[in-house]
Amino acid sequence: MLPAIIPIFPLPDVVLFPSVFLPLHIFESRYRQMLADALRGDRIIGMVLIRGERDDIEEPPPVHAVGCAGLISHSEALRDGRSNIILRGFQRFRIVGEEHDRAYRRAQVAPLPETGADAPAHDLSQTRSKLEALLAGRLETTTGEVMVPNNMGDEDLVNTLAQYLDLEPVEKQALLEFDNLASRSQALVELIEMREFMTQPLRGLDLH
Repeated sequence: MLPAIIPIFPLPDVVLFPSVFLPLHIFESRYRQMLADALRGDRIIGMVLIRGERDDIEEPPPVHAVGCAGLISHSEALRDGRSNIILRGFQRFRIVGEEHDRAYRRAQVAPLPETGADAPAHDLSQTRSKLEALLAGRLETTTGEVMVPNNMGDEDLVNTLAQYLDLEPVEKQALLEFDNLASRSQALVELIEMREFMTQPLRGLDLH
């Protein structure tokens, strides 16, 4: 269950999705404190995407209102005080306010339901088939092994692709903000198709 107030970790290029793992390196003093407090408590950290470009970010940076809370599944403390952690996303949320009582940011949040059974099975099956066709041959390792198992559930597959495909952070944020799996998966298909179209050479045009 998501607490009413959670620590938030704003980053300019990272979007976390439910059921997906995210490795993070913690080195700033305020986030070291955030991690220490989280490990002593419920082990929850909320990931949020910073609004704006890296070069013109103000302090504290504005963030998108919708984020995803992750549970710390692994934490490795390094000798110099830094840490490597792994978060597992479990709950989307909307920020409704902020607390200003710590060195790091904390937010008042409202959970956003993640509806996985919002569309007929055949619709999701068709969308999954489109995704697999669009990405055929691109999700293989050097040994020819497919990175995404065929037995992965629809929600896990869509969220994993949304997090790890080479998309712009704002595109991933838009995917996160869809409140149902059918809309998110269809939007993911459209993003991939648009990327495919933009990279195709123009044929049959006489520019002279």
